[in-house]
Amino acid sequence: MADDADVIVVGGGLAGLVAATEIADAGKRVIVVDQEGEQSLGGQAFWSFGGLFLVDSPEQRRLGIKDSYDLALQDWMGSAGFDRDEDLWPKRWAEAYVAFAAGEKRGWLRAMGHRIFPVVGWAERGGYDAMSHGNSVPRFHVSWGTGPGIIEPFERRARQAQANGRLTFKFRHRVDALSITNGIVDGVSGAILAPDHVERGKSSSRKVVGDFTLRAQAVIVASGGIGGNHDLVRQNWPKRLGDAPKSMISGVPEHVDGRMIGITEAAGARLINRDRMWHYVEGIRNWSPIWPRHGIRILPGPSSMWFDATGKRLPSPLFPGSDTLGQLHYIMSTGYDYSWFVLTQSIIKKEFALSGSEQNPDLTGKSWLMTARRATNKGAPAPVEAFKTHGADFIVRDNLADLVGAMNALSGDNLLKTEHLKLQIEARDREIENPYVKDAQVMNIHNARRYIGDRLIRTAKPHRILDPAHGPLIAVKLNILTRKTLGGFETDLDSRVFGSDGQIMPGLYAAGEAAGFGGGGMHGYRSLEGTFLGGCLFSGRNAGRAAAKAAV
Repeated sequence: MADDADVIVVGGGLAGLVAATEIADAGKRVIVVDQEGEQSLGGQAFWSFGGLFLVDSPEQRRLGIKDSYDLALQDWMGSAGFDRDEDLWPKRWAEAYVAFAAGEKRGWLRAMGHRIFPVVGWAERGGYDAMSHGNSVPRFHVSWGTGPGIIEPFERRARQAQANGRLTFKFRHRVDALSITNGIVDGVSGAILAPDHVERGKSSSRKVVGDFTLRAQAVIVASGGIGGNHDLVRQNWPKRLGDAPKSMISGVPEHVDGRMIGITEAAGARLINRDRMWHYVEGIRNWSPIWPRHGIRILPGPSSMWFDATGKRLPSPLFPGSDTLGQLHYIMSTGYDYSWFVLTQSIIKKEFALSGSEQNPDLTGKSWLMTARRATNKGAPAPVEAFKTHGADFIVRDNLADLVGAMNALSGDNLLKTEHLKLQIEARDREIENPYVKDAQVMNIHNARRYIGDRLIRTAKPHRILDPAHGPLIAVKLNILTRKTLGGFETDLDSRVFGSDGQIMPGLYAAGEAAGFGGGGMHGYRSLEGTFLGGCLFSGRNAGRAAAKAAV
């Protein structure tokens, strides 16, 4: 019986779209199967801020940023901390990816019409020594159009291939098993789900109305991670980060459940580094949720004071924007799974952004006028002001005593003492007006304002937190927000999957989050940010090209 296609791609997210379009462009036939409806094409990338890790880009050079492959690789390796036997392929993927980010990545995207916002962000700044975690320079390039802006070129290519008969989408097809014939992965089977036109991101029906079997020469698994499945997150939670949080919110929809990862592992694929994961600590409950437990991440500038649940200031260098997993480890060591920002109206106006396409209508809608208003508005950006007004985790008061009282009421733990917070805030405030200081966070603020991008739109002018002229005071209760799976299926640089016996499984490829963004975990223990979408692009491209080349 003839194959239904040359290659089957499981998952219609960014990695799957990239792989499918590369296969179709090579003249091969490809089927993309996805359990969700057509409205969810693009997967989690749609909801993203569209950040991309680029090295020595024209945008960096125009802002006076001196970057290089060697510096970026130094930062990557210092952050990844590869230390396991199974890190052989992840490390090779890391080296190849940094070269891609310093080389053809930008031009490849630009040729498809992708564009970049001109101000480069500075994420994961670290604060340790030169060989430890963090970006030495700004490298976070925001896609003009945010997440939808990075999906659009690949969806356009996919629709063209569909019109030409080389690409077929099969939505509402849930894969339940891989088929293996004579040791070669050659297809998928599963259930056809009832049509459901529910809004993108909302939980869809799981009613089964039929079954299906598809055959091909190869299968690419690009099914995403586990962030929507809190039970699986807790099951894989690493002890090095303390006990798993009792309470978490979700940065991804419910269908990001890791189901296909389990199916592929059961078929014999080797899953490595499953205890490496990337969850944010600046999560806030969405006051207008789309999916269950929907949370949004605050992208903070450097000035908010950060306190744990007991009211103790987080130690250096765990400042906003410095070290996500370092902050997570510290917070979980306190015995509580939440923490607090304390800031002013002047800080929230200049420094708060919210991650996600839907929270940035100016950038997502490609409106220069709306974007310019970020720097000229009297208040914070409208989505931030909406959270300040409606968000369950935001408290606004005119004085510290009232603020602390409301913080205790919100948490229900009654752990905070006004005098304890006041002592720490006043000590910081005494340092803020001097150009030479010993407070490491204040040093960090001064360093940030030396970079023109931060001075223009991301870092408030230094001022005292308790100065009424910069009020009112604001407190934000920060929750643990699930997001990315850093481990995944072990793959070679052609995205071919290794089996549990250490040998390549013929016909099986993996890309995107299911492959740990390449190799089974090219980030190691920590991310430099702007690297998740890029990992989907790079691994999806490698998988698609390799599978197309292997097809006869």
